[in-house]
Amino acid sequence: MHNVTRSKNWLIAFIVFIASLLAVPAFAQQDDQKTTIITAARMLDVRTGTMVSNPAIFVDADGRITSISDMSLIDIAGDTPVIDLGNRTLLPGLIDMHVHLDGRPEYGGYSNLQFSDRFWSAIAASNADKMLAVGFTTVRNLGASDYNVVGLDQAIEEGWLKGPRIVTAAHALGATGGHCDQTFLPPSYNAKSPAIGDSPDELRKRVREQRKYGAEVIKACATGGVFSRNTAPGIQQLTLAELTAIADEAHFWDLKAAAHAHGASGILAAIQAGFDTIEHASFIDDAGIKLAKEKGTYLSMDIFNTEYTLSKGAENGVLEENLDKERAVSKVQRENFTKAYRAGVNMVFGSDAGVMPHEDVGGQFAVMVRLGMSPLDALRAATINASAALGQSDDVGEIKVGAYADIIAVGGNPLDNIRLMESVSAVIKGGVVVKTAN
Repeated sequence: MHNVTRSKNWLIAFIVFIASLLAVPAFAQQDDQKTTIITAARMLDVRTGTMVSNPAIFVDADGRITSISDMSLIDIAGDTPVIDLGNRTLLPGLIDMHVHLDGRPEYGGYSNLQFSDRFWSAIAASNADKMLAVGFTTVRNLGASDYNVVGLDQAIEEGWLKGPRIVTAAHALGATGGHCDQTFLPPSYNAKSPAIGDSPDELRKRVREQRKYGAEVIKACATGGVFSRNTAPGIQQLTLAELTAIADEAHFWDLKAAAHAHGASGILAAIQAGFDTIEHASFIDDAGIKLAKEKGTYLSMDIFNTEYTLSKGAENGVLEENLDKERAVSKVQRENFTKAYRAGVNMVFGSDAGVMPHEDVGGQFAVMVRLGMSPLDALRAATINASAALGQSDDVGEIKVGAYADIIAVGGNPLDNIRLMESVSAVIKGGVVVKTAN
């Protein structure tokens, strides 16, 4: 009986093996038909700084890179789609680690109250399209009202709208009366942010609530800020115990944690608490720089938007109180950007788009270089550094096998002229062209 069973099992296995051999050509033919090749004159490997000539980037039907070859050395089947971007330089799609998609700088101060709540949902869709068009194929949205950006992210993923990949924080956590609370309206309105807490336990619950409703990263306001009322950017607003509870709870749920922190004490406390990124970091001191380097904490410093705020802010309705705070913060923030970079702290690209126009954020690269960062490191801040800080190095931030084919093109070599990043001429997301210009 055992011998008969063994014979049957062998026969079944042999039939399955023969069937699999016969099926190979069909499967291979299907894969070939689904493959797309992306090429151009050059490709910058942002990890090594090497310029690669004639790249041939093979992309599968899922929008991921399967191999990278030399275009001049391969034979291409006649029916294989080729996206040829000509005499351009290919780079990974860019990542902005600090945006607010459901806001526009044109509506500062109290002027935003003239619109319906859903106006901001429509604004978010427009801003997402604008950011993708200038080369940012991934963004991290650090604070939004009414879960606007959670819905936007879902609409983009479902194919209803065009925009970048979004990692969203939903509502930002903070203290009652602090920067992330509602601070512009009188008591009769009883206006409060839904993510406010005043103890470690309350703030742990806020983390769980934001995650429940779609947050993929947790943001907390450790200090006051520029664009709130009755808060000072340099003053700490959450205790070390509260910050630790937020970071621990976020990490418990396998989420990253970002701390809005301008003042030195709040920055230091957020780093000690275990936050993954520090946003703004304006008044960071030597102790904060030293600890950030030791812990591998990333700094996201928005050192480009000042010119816009100070030149257009009053016209847009920004209050004089807020403009005064911007004047006080901007110079020292830029000095500390240079200091932190020279000390070897991890740096990522964060524009705070929404405070400035989303379509102009590429101009920050030139400011980063002007403040002492090498062009290559400025590009790394918006690619491999940012993807590492997101915990998504396998998926975005680099043109490599296994990653999404999120690729942009510029007209020359950005290592020679970083301002080329202000005029991205082609954008590909997941192997699909979403923008190209002659």
